[in-house]
Amino acid sequence: MIHRLLIANRGEIAVRIIRACRELGIESVAVYSDADSRAPHVVAADRAVPIGPARASESYLSIPRIVDAARQAQADAVHPGYGFLAENAAFADACASAGLVFVGPPAAVIGRMGSKIEARQLVQAAGVPIVPGDTPQHQSDEGVSEALRRVGLPALVKAAAGGGGKGMRRIADPGEALDAIQAARREAIAAFGDGTLYVERLIERGHHVEVQVFGDSHGRIVHLFERDCSVQRRHQKIIEESPSPVLTPALRERMTAAAVAAARAAGYINAGTVEFLVDVSTGGPGPAPFYFLEMNTRLQVEHPVTEEVTGLDLVRAQLLVAAGEPLPWDAAHIGLRGHAIEARIYAEDPAANFVPQAGRLLLYREPRLPGVRIDSGVSEGSDIPVHYDPIIAKVIASAETRPLAIARLNAALRAFPILGVHTNVPFLLRVLEDASFQRGEIDTAFLDREGARLTVADDAIPEWVRRVMALGDQSQAVSPGQPQRTPGTWDPWG
Repeated sequence: MIHRLLIANRGEIAVRIIRACRELGIESVAVYSDADSRAPHVVAADRAVPIGPARASESYLSIPRIVDAARQAQADAVHPGYGFLAENAAFADACASAGLVFVGPPAAVIGRMGSKIEARQLVQAAGVPIVPGDTPQHQSDEGVSEALRRVGLPALVKAAAGGGGKGMRRIADPGEALDAIQAARREAIAAFGDGTLYVERLIERGHHVEVQVFGDSHGRIVHLFERDCSVQRRHQKIIEESPSPVLTPALRERMTAAAVAAARAAGYINAGTVEFLVDVSTGGPGPAPFYFLEMNTRLQVEHPVTEEVTGLDLVRAQLLVAAGEPLPWDAAHIGLRGHAIEARIYAEDPAANFVPQAGRLLLYREPRLPGVRIDSGVSEGSDIPVHYDPIIAKVIASAETRPLAIARLNAALRAFPILGVHTNVPFLLRVLEDASFQRGEIDTAFLDREGARLTVADDAIPEWVRRVMALGDQSQAVSPGQPQRTPGTWDPWG
């Protein structure tokens, strides 16, 4: 069994893992950068170790610093969470070399599935359908352009080591190709240190449906049904739900079987997600075709949706499997119950092209409503730093039916006052109330087509809110002769 776990992450996922540790009697160790010295995950953990400056490359992305922190804390295991080093094969390998249990798949599996080209080849050999595409014969601009000509337009140029929409460009006109290839390569090198590209046919109005899989070291692999993540902005998910409104029972059975086959072909252990694109535009009499996109070799941001519809604790299972124990449940006892939907609240300004926000949360009150769960890593008075992903919280609503789950999520967002930074809450409400979303018809490109009409300008902010925000700005100012406030401190009486 794991006795002391270092959590190589921050924010809400670190808090979520700490809660699972408490249930299992595992001592938790947080790590923190200079920007996070007073963050809630640091306070919540049993102990905490500093790992360097605010810049992620010098703290949360530094493999030597993380491994050294684990040694200092005498931890026997490391959980990477998601983001940062979670899908970094070198990190998993460094943990193993240091004698640390890595809560996730083996480094070889991360590397195998981290290469989108290799992953496509592996699952195709296992009989899983892949998006029609082409791997360039050589990685020059001309080589990628030749692959584009073979696939045909419109198409996507994608980073082989990519994810999260980085290193991806849509090409609809031959005249756009060269600039798009070069831009995708630059972004891929900056984000992943690898500029390798490949080409896929663009399915213009597909639905993004992913299947949660779980494997253990005893040879058992199960699926925990699907999540629909079609509500995306620039390839970034913002609303996820389960079950998918576009899957029939027959299609669900085929997709979950394909996901298990992909995981088995990869030799997968621990929690993972197989992502598919469902092409509902064909409109034929049979089930819609679906295609493998990629496999995420980690816990997903949207894992609470699966937990709510299955009643299972994925993080607890991760820790048990990492300790060598068998999965705590089998396929015969995993079922769907009702509907769950999650919205991600970000510190960003929809009216200013969703520019990320930084600042202090002057007011932050999580709603307490039936069927509503909040996963967050902040509290009132917390600072939202400029250095990291600006997610504030995830709001998850569950109910017997999809309409009721949507109504509960809507009510929760309206009862969630957040002041000090702009958030995307007004935008989320517009999406939830849109007729296309209500009918379950939103495809992955919907927000890129229709997003402008769903944004809410500053004019929608009530005057009383503006006054409170202005007071908050003034309260942080320091007059001549006053002592300088210590960064990160918060006085509720102020």
